[in-house]
Amino acid sequence: MNGTERKNIKPGTRVKVVQKQDQRTGALTEGIVKDLLTKSPVHHRGIKVRLESGIIGRVQEIIG
Repeated sequence: MNGTERKNIKPGTRVKVVQKQDQRTGALTEGIVKDLLTKSPVHHRGIKVRLESGIIGRVQEIIG
């Protein structure tokens, strides 16, 4: 699923995010969404979220 649309992501959704420091390498971190930080309905680089682990990143992939 697409991580650029806010409507596809809700708290509790399992996702893969790219953290700011990993944008060059594209390394992804998997986790469960705690909060949505992007207010706009669409963001071309991915909706910014906070995972339950505290990690903040932009959603690249929605799992499952």
